[in-house]
Amino acid sequence: MARTSPAATVDRHPVDQMLPVGQLLLYGLQHVMSMYAGVVAVPLIVGTALGLPFADLAYLLTAALLVSGLATLLQTLGIWKIGARLPLVQGTSFAAVASMLAIGKDAGGGVAGLQYIFGAVLVAGVVGFLLSGVFNRLLHFFPPVVTGSVITVIGISLLPVAIRWAGGGQPTAESFGAPANIGLAALTLAIILLIYRFLPGFFSRIAILAGLVVGALVAAALGKADFSRIGEAQWFAVSTPFHFGPPQFAAAAIISMVIVMLVIMTETTADILAIGEVVDRPADGRTVVAGLRADCLATAVSGGLLNSFSASAFAQNVGLVAITGIKSRFVVAASGVILVVLGLFPKVGAIVAAIPLPVLGGAGLALFATVAASGIRALGRVNYEGNNNLIIVALSIGMGVIPIAVPTFYEHFPSWFQTVFDSGISSAAVTAVLLNLLFNVGRSGTPREAALVAESPTVGVTPDYDVPGGVTDARDTDDDARAAPPHRSESRPEH
Repeated sequence: MARTSPAATVDRHPVDQMLPVGQLLLYGLQHVMSMYAGVVAVPLIVGTALGLPFADLAYLLTAALLVSGLATLLQTLGIWKIGARLPLVQGTSFAAVASMLAIGKDAGGGVAGLQYIFGAVLVAGVVGFLLSGVFNRLLHFFPPVVTGSVITVIGISLLPVAIRWAGGGQPTAESFGAPANIGLAALTLAIILLIYRFLPGFFSRIAILAGLVVGALVAAALGKADFSRIGEAQWFAVSTPFHFGPPQFAAAAIISMVIVMLVIMTETTADILAIGEVVDRPADGRTVVAGLRADCLATAVSGGLLNSFSASAFAQNVGLVAITGIKSRFVVAASGVILVVLGLFPKVGAIVAAIPLPVLGGAGLALFATVAASGIRALGRVNYEGNNNLIIVALSIGMGVIPIAVPTFYEHFPSWFQTVFDSGISSAAVTAVLLNLLFNVGRSGTPREAALVAESPTVGVTPDYDVPGGVTDARDTDDDARAAPPHRSESRPEH
């Protein structure tokens, strides 16, 4: 019997492979450590700006971890037609921070501000869930020339975060850029690179985790790590529904958050397509819709019941999957379990939170740059001969870099415009889609023969098939067989 188990899993896609429990927990912890700072940053920023006391701040933090864990489990394991069933980590979205701060301050700050934020988040999540099916019909507008550009900008937009971490936090801080901070970041990065170079196999798969642990230990020895908050944290806490009171609703707040939700859905679509490329299971229309449903449902429950904010896929963890080669969605599900535990035991989470920012910055440089490299790899499969794909890539990346390089560039524009274009990711996505429509798609909605991009939609082929990479999901074999021309499989070789 012992020999039949491996044979039974030979034909399983790496995404669906179940690893031993020890490896699941170890690799899952690596995912948590790479995204933990991003999860806790949003509640800390919003709570501090609204003037909440430390106890309420701690409660928001616990709620964010719990919701991130539950949303990650929903996304990776799936229920019915909800969840992409890909290795995607869910967390609180930075895209909504500016709008939430405006909503909270307009409501007078404090707990009252939170109630209006939660109300807007709840409605935005419901609206997004109802609209998620529309994205299934938009996938054929996302050929590699579009997705490659967006994925590249995702990586570029994350790099400044890693650079700020490496410098010690905010550039306005007195110690920012101190040699000790940059040295810690460089040491962490060097450890990761040395492990990749000299310790292949299992050790290379935990290189990020090892770099973070060693970097934190060195920082503690140098007195650069602050563990005082571990003692302040509670041993056990549960985020109960309506802890801050029932959600409140205001039309302006809801409209603002719905716009943000559409931006988050655009970014999540790009992340789903990106992870599909990384794990060699290109996301079809059903997968994208299922992933968006998980995103929006988690957002609605988060704001309506569990005292947290909008949820979205974390691009940095896409980079971690790419750099480690661990494609199993059950590894990311394990990270969801760890996040739930951290949300229930704040003292355990405080230990992870004690990792100094420069150490996170060293690991982040490797992770986030890998995302950009994945986009460049996708762009390498685009056909640039006899078409305008080069200008599409150039302007999409250029527009995406504007808010990254100069965050105040659009500050005099209307708020709705800023909501969309203050995000480099959404700027690149909107630009790439519109330019692809202009140059590569005719008025009838089908691509022009003279301007076809590599692996772009073909007349007579269903949108579910036409995804980056050109590999059909096994669930859609019957549909594809009915819709595709007989020679299709010969023109789209397996990678």
